[in-house]
Amino acid sequence: YCGQFWAPHFKKDIAALDAVQRRATRLIPGLKGMSYAAAMPKLQGFEFWRTTLKGACYVVAPMVDQSELAWRLLSRRHGAQLCYTPMLHAQVFVRDPNYRRENLYNEVSPEDRPLIAQFCANDPEVFIQAALLAQDYCDAIDLNLGCPQMIAKRGHYGAFLQEEWDLLQKIVTMANEKISVPITCKIRVFSEVDKTVQYATMLEKAGCQLLTVHGRTKEQKGAMTGVASWEHIKAVRKAVGIPVFANGNIQHLSDVHRCIDETGVQGVMSAEGNLHNPALFEGRSPPVWEMAEEYLEVVRQYPCSLSYVRAHLFKMWHHTLQIYQDLREELAKVKTIDGMAEVNRQLKERCQEEMAVQAGAEKPTGVLPFPHWICQPYVRPGPKEQPCENGKPSASTKPVCVKRALEVSEGQSEFLSKNKQKKAARNPKKNFNPEQKRKSILLYPGKLGCRFDFFNVSASKLITTLCRQKGL
Repeated sequence: YCGQFWAPHFKKDIAALDAVQRRATRLIPGLKGMSYAAAMPKLQGFEFWRTTLKGACYVVAPMVDQSELAWRLLSRRHGAQLCYTPMLHAQVFVRDPNYRRENLYNEVSPEDRPLIAQFCANDPEVFIQAALLAQDYCDAIDLNLGCPQMIAKRGHYGAFLQEEWDLLQKIVTMANEKISVPITCKIRVFSEVDKTVQYATMLEKAGCQLLTVHGRTKEQKGAMTGVASWEHIKAVRKAVGIPVFANGNIQHLSDVHRCIDETGVQGVMSAEGNLHNPALFEGRSPPVWEMAEEYLEVVRQYPCSLSYVRAHLFKMWHHTLQIYQDLREELAKVKTIDGMAEVNRQLKERCQEEMAVQAGAEKPTGVLPFPHWICQPYVRPGPKEQPCENGKPSASTKPVCVKRALEVSEGQSEFLSKNKQKKAARNPKKNFNPEQKRKSILLYPGKLGCRFDFFNVSASKLITTLCRQKGL
């Protein structure tokens, strides 16, 4: 009864929750002095996976700026059974109401369940506060212990907490006691299988109810990504008594089935594979324009940042845009959903013309398993092995980092990076010449009779305004 009574209020502002709790206490005297979690015992482990998550096997990973509501709904239409929110920053989520609304509260749809909200955090109290604010909008709270990026290192979260077992044990234990939904964790492995197993069992004992294991170490990223170790995942699955999801090396539906057979996990999570082919869990590889058209229709219904949409289209069209470079530039410049739909229409027409030409010809031989206009994974090149001397890397063959050659834009006295060249194409009137900017700072304050202080913020703003007015 308590759950039915509170359910209609969950979509309202979080500030109304206290009033709802007081009213529920008056109606049901037995609730007085009890937390919601105590009044409604939460499901745990396999019971949670079977009942709340409905035995989900096909899982879309939490992806920063990429697993927004529109993408989750598209993925669910094509076989995904469970989705995660993008990674949310617990501290920002607690202090900023707009961040909460934009990233969770406003992204509500009956079709988008079951759903797990993921947070990064390194403070037990902050994590719990964020989880309490989010628990009514999801089916579980996930602690991110897998992000290997530099921003996670600077913020001291994600995979860079994996050596701090006492802190992690405290975070998971306290959250498990105080939050009304189960706590889950997503981790990366250590190089040693035994240490990875100990790490997983520690989290289980602390109160983690479901564990996602990415079979790569925190060093395996970017050019050093390499292959994920399913052996580590298999060892964790045998050692723990909670459901385990595997993450890594998933490019096709056949990989999903093979991973489950080889590791014994309950489900398989996909990130890169899903971004390049949202129909992966259906076992289909549709034309790229078909998925793009459907995604843009979902975005019209559930709007999101244009940068998210652009990034998704770049992923889906990755192979085709290597052929049609002009459309790549068009996609980078366009600023509306209608404009993106027009680029997609042009891409469709060109691909269909190419298909007609190739209809009677022999199949082209290339590195791709399918024609470039078919949704298919992007396979990262493996890390290059360096020559060794006596088992150690050769000093003479140490790679030297060389900056790429840059083009000179017309009218510019300095070289511009590719990123600035793109910005210059979008904003022709903007000045990207650092020499002219330097002259503006040094010359105009004197001419205007101003006393310029590099540490005076007000003066700096005034000078910027005046320089713009003078066209510098």
